[in-house]
Formats: sequence, C-alpha cells, structure tokens
Amino acid sequence: MQDILTMLGALRRPRLLMRAARIGAEDYRRSAHLPRLLGYGQLPRHGAALMRLMELEGELNAQRIGDDSSYSLLRHIDILIAIVGEARILRAAQGEPAS
Repeated sequence: MQDILTMLGALRRPRLLMRAARIGAEDYRRSAHLPRLLGYGQLPRHGAALMRLMELEGELNAQRIGDDSSYSLLRHIDILIAIVGEARILRAAQGEPAS
C-alpha cells in the first residue's frame, strides 16, 4: 500500500481548485477546521485525518465529474484546504520539505 504522502502526490485535480486550496491552507487551523469537516470530538491523528479527508474528497470529486446536482464546490474546496493543511503539518512533523 502506498503511504499517504505518495497518494497525495498522485492526486490530480483542476488547477483552479488546487490553487484555491493552497491559498486557503495558509489560514488552516486544525482545531477549527477539522471538527467542522469530520465531526466534533477528539481530533484524529494526522494520518487518519488525511485518509478520511481523502475519502470525502474522492466522493466530492466523483460528484463533480458526474455533474451531480448535489455537488458543493465550497465543500470541495474546504476539504482540499484541509488536505493541503494536514499534509503540510505531516511533512513538517516528518522533517520533509513542503511542496
């Protein structure tokens, strides 16, 4: 199985979505954003949070591609912001350079 950072590196999304996510990730605060996206309670570890966020993002991307009327662009960007923010935190904790 691929590690989570390799999976994130392979993620391909429209440039505008990723640009919005990178800009939004500058103000990412784990304690404020994750509970709203994943549910309230104890915050999961970075790897577990990223896996759950990737699942949610995959569902949203499928809705986007399928022109599903329930697709929410704002939620998709929120999830991508959290993914980018969590990945930055995880890379920093592992001592890897940020991309």
